[in-house]
Amino acid sequence: MGEYVVSPATQQTDCGRFRASFLVQDTGSVCRVFRLSNTFASREAARLLAVTQGWLQTSMPHGLAC
Repeated sequence: MGEYVVSPATQQTDCGRFRASFLVQDTGSVCRVFRLSNTFASREAARLLAVTQGWLQTSMPHGLAC
């Protein structure tokens, strides 16, 4: 399959909004966690951004950026 596994995650903030993050794992078990600074009104919107950003990070020709 693919070279990377992307796992999106969301977390509800104290004010009821949602933050997005995602974990990227390569085939050699190296992991990176990316936490995004935006907040969203819905969990689904936060998850959608995490999935999209994960896809963009793993599609970059020079690998993952820290």
